[in-house]
Amino acid sequence: MLAKVCSYSIAGLDAYPIIIEVHVSRGLPCVHIVGLPDSAVRESKERVRSAIKNSGYDFPMGRITVNLSPADVKKEGPSFDLAIALGILAASEQIDITPLKNYVLLGELSLDGRIQPIKGVLPITMSLETDQFQGMILPLANAAEAAVTKNVSVYPAKTLNEVVYFFQNPTIIEPFKVNMESLWNKVNFYDTDFSEVKGQAHVKRGLEIAAAGGHNVLLIGPPGSGKTMLARRMLTILPDMILDEALETTKIHSVVGLVQANRGIIHQRPFRSPHHTSSDVALVGGGSMPRPGEVTLAHNGILFLDELPEFSRNVLESLRQPLEDHQVTISRASQTVRFPSRFMLIATMNPCPCGWYSDPAKECHCNPNQIQRYMSKISGPLLDRIDIHLEVPSLKSVELMTVGNRGEASAAIKKRTVAAREVQQKRSQDEINLLAPPEKIFTNAHLNQKRIRTHCALTDEGKDLLRRAIDELTLSARAHDKILKVARTIADLDGQSSIQPDHIAEAIQYRSLDRSWGR
Repeated sequence: MLAKVCSYSIAGLDAYPIIIEVHVSRGLPCVHIVGLPDSAVRESKERVRSAIKNSGYDFPMGRITVNLSPADVKKEGPSFDLAIALGILAASEQIDITPLKNYVLLGELSLDGRIQPIKGVLPITMSLETDQFQGMILPLANAAEAAVTKNVSVYPAKTLNEVVYFFQNPTIIEPFKVNMESLWNKVNFYDTDFSEVKGQAHVKRGLEIAAAGGHNVLLIGPPGSGKTMLARRMLTILPDMILDEALETTKIHSVVGLVQANRGIIHQRPFRSPHHTSSDVALVGGGSMPRPGEVTLAHNGILFLDELPEFSRNVLESLRQPLEDHQVTISRASQTVRFPSRFMLIATMNPCPCGWYSDPAKECHCNPNQIQRYMSKISGPLLDRIDIHLEVPSLKSVELMTVGNRGEASAAIKKRTVAAREVQQKRSQDEINLLAPPEKIFTNAHLNQKRIRTHCALTDEGKDLLRRAIDELTLSARAHDKILKVARTIADLDGQSSIQPDHIAEAIQYRSLDRSWGR
């Protein structure tokens, strides 16, 4: 007998339906799975066999053929176990075949018949249409994540037996529902705060500008000056995510299995901090079946690269496309996928190999050639894509030993960054209403050439100041645009509708490497 069951698979960040056809016929006992299965799918026959027997059913003693359609697309992962098991039970006439066509079945089976959580549930539910199926049956641990979109009724199950009983009596499992209002209105709590950072007023100002405009930042300073401490507190001053951003972020994390059970949705901006030994594939994504890398997992959040020169040269160069295009394109012979990568880059580095170059308190033991080789590990094109360069000096003993003199709290800084983002959002929304461009621009860091000309007009004094900076620092065209974008953000923080000369002057100060190591 032939049975058909519907499941889903993931390609990149998108889901597509998989029709599982199971045919049981006479012949020597064997199970053949066809349709380009990977190792995990091929091994499912042993998991399914044990799960069926341990759940009290008979495993057919005949020739079982399982076809995963479409047959020309590679299938991977254990998420088809539940669908294959039910297809075998239906094809062997142990359960009624009729209800199977009305549900999407997802889940990995353990040997005792329990249903284990899987990856990529949210992209699947987002792709489903409400009138296509009566519901989706999946692991209990994935229920909150699946129910976020309300595209289809979600029926969580713990065991294979429970699913079989559900088909016999659909009232035994209630559709899973989440209260989006209570889920979304959670307050973001952080263990860190900018008030814990002593001194470094200039650096805090630069980071506030970066947060307000979504700009990339490079922190340069000797060991122990607080670069990492400052970077890890950036999340506390960024505006909270809106619902669309949260769904997009959760979708990405769902594909790689990083959504916690029963959490439902990720409402806090991601902070990714890969080790400097990471490969280029780990950073930007890839593989035979392309998977998101760190730049995509940091989408709508922060990618933190500590000790930037310690990363290999090819890894750093692979960042150039994501920083410029805000997406990663990965091409393979069978498919081409695109992953979003709109993130803030925060990187740290020492000014030299020993770390004490230009420090007034300690002597640097590096010769000029060593310093040049160290700095050359970061290419000019990559530095051009970093908007703000901040020098982080060592703290003096007076600043370190001061007791009770806490700095400005993150909450106060966040109010200003949120207000600046709202100005940028309104400006973008006004353009959308008037011009209907193909994409929305929410931060100054992502302004294109047309919008730079529109929103970053300068006075004659400002033009003269920028012209002299370009000539003296030999700035590139990209660095020129970065200065204009940063100046636009400074003006937004000051509540100014136009960019003033002092905004340009401050933005030029944040091109530290252009001043010190002109390329």
